[in-house]
Amino acid sequence: MKVVAIRGYHVGFAPTPALGNASTFIRRRDFLLLQLIGEDGSCGWGEVFSSPFAAAAFIRAKLAPLVLGQPARDVGRLYHAMLGTLGYDRRGAAMMAISAVDMALHDLAARSQGISVARMLGGALRDRMLAYASGPFIAEGTDPYGAYPAQIEGLLQRGFRAIKPRVGVAPRLDGIAMRAMRQQSGPDVALMVDINQGYTVGSAIQSAKHMEEADLLWIEEPLQPEDIGGYQAVAQATRCAIAGGEALASPAAFRDFLQARTFSVLQPDLTVCGGFSGFRRIAALADAFDVPAMPHVFGTLVNAHAALQMGALLTPRRGGGPMPYPFIEIDVTPNPLLTLLGPMDPGPDGTIAVPDAPGIGLDLDPARLEPWMTEHWRVAAD
Repeated sequence: MKVVAIRGYHVGFAPTPALGNASTFIRRRDFLLLQLIGEDGSCGWGEVFSSPFAAAAFIRAKLAPLVLGQPARDVGRLYHAMLGTLGYDRRGAAMMAISAVDMALHDLAARSQGISVARMLGGALRDRMLAYASGPFIAEGTDPYGAYPAQIEGLLQRGFRAIKPRVGVAPRLDGIAMRAMRQQSGPDVALMVDINQGYTVGSAIQSAKHMEEADLLWIEEPLQPEDIGGYQAVAQATRCAIAGGEALASPAAFRDFLQARTFSVLQPDLTVCGGFSGFRRIAALADAFDVPAMPHVFGTLVNAHAALQMGALLTPRRGGGPMPYPFIEIDVTPNPLLTLLGPMDPGPDGTIAVPDAPGIGLDLDPARLEPWMTEHWRVAAD
């Protein structure tokens, strides 16, 4: 199945209320959804959730000439060809562009065979994954955690058995909020926190100490993403597992963090680290260091479905909580681009099924994107 055209759809929306974390308030969410068209009219989907406009320019200028007219099944050869276009931008928009194209190539290649991406890549190790709620988020105003009890109750009623709120307002307040959340949720619900790169080393250590009684599975991204020495200090000073990696793009970056014994949980994002091809390299590194890996997911339904396929292939690890890792992250904020084809809530056991339909298991008509579309473009083979 040769690729005959590439279509890009820029979509976005303004979350209401703004989504607060320790670093910022998110007032606009923009994405690039990439569609690779096969010669029989079938398609494969990819996504960029960070730097979508820069990634789109790179795809049109550099990657389209490499991919158009080529068989989608040659994902390995095309991935290496795309890596050859990288200059100094090895962890930024160019790598995100490669990630989206690689994701779409895998989707198209698996669809042309009538099988899922997981089956094409060797076969799923699981057909369901524990879903964890990514939220709630910090609120603006004088009571940043004030709405958490009601929001947590809603998530528990929706069937979530694992929840990851945002913290990072102040170490003492973090501890108060998480101890209350543990009391509310009970001992059988897995709790994690995300600090979104918001603390210095000292404040991260203090926050971890204040939250110890909450019995957390992990503390995610307490520091800036490339501060290896800082992450070493935090990991050595706390009993809780430290998680991260969503902002890292290359195997070399993950290698350095693994050698420094910083992360106890790796969280590559398929839209950042090179799609399925890049993630599989990083997962092999994680296996070599006996560290669990699971996809970071905070975008549209495209990355969410791709992450389910990738998660189905990962080595199981006991990390605590209701089930072995990997878990799957579910954005529980109002996100119409995630729930476009229906809600992604867990079943009664807290898990979500891994689709066994062709490709990433997604049948998306681009016309459904129209309410959120800001721009679209097309590049075709000569």
